[in-house]
Amino acid sequence: MKDWTGDRNSIFKTLGASNHTDKERQQEDFYATHPIAAEWLLKLEHFNQNIWEPACGEKHLSRVFEDAGYNVRSSDLIDRCGNETLDFLSDDVVTWNGDIITNPPYKFAVEFINKALSIIPNGNKVAMFLKVQFLEGKSRKELFEKFPPHVVYISSSRIMCAKNGDFQALQQCGGSAVAYAWFLWEKGYKGDTIIKWFN
Repeated sequence: MKDWTGDRNSIFKTLGASNHTDKERQQEDFYATHPIAAEWLLKLEHFNQNIWEPACGEKHLSRVFEDAGYNVRSSDLIDRCGNETLDFLSDDVVTWNGDIITNPPYKFAVEFINKALSIIPNGNKVAMFLKVQFLEGKSRKELFEKFPPHVVYISSSRIMCAKNGDFQALQQCGGSAVAYAWFLWEKGYKGDTIIKWFN
């Protein structure tokens, strides 16, 4: 008697492959990050007093930073909670005197990283909450060779990213099957990437 009832697609869903899911992706790629991810990040790193969250969704991360005393700029393509409405990748965004922390739309993650690093001063930080799988791929290898992250903090426990911010529905379905990490860049850093684990 077999003890596994999944099918071929179940493997890809567990690996986090969005092209093998029963459900359609959220139209604007809005998958909110559980606030605990931001709480952990603040235990791991110190940041500039000014933080920009450019894909803020419903401010799940921004509120954690605000509660910790940071000056937080919260923007997104869509106003879901009184945030600034702005396309972070537009040519109008040219400079930011602070750090940038977000969970970017996954399909534009490389563009978000390049943009963030291009508009901050040397020594400032960019932190992106991404799938551990983001470490692989030829195009991303080129990114990492050009801009090596200073640290990649891998979450030992699964942190939820919920479609439309519905964490309760995701929990009822068994929680997250995807492994996430905080990828942290310091502009100008040229050394090897350090891997660390948390929670």
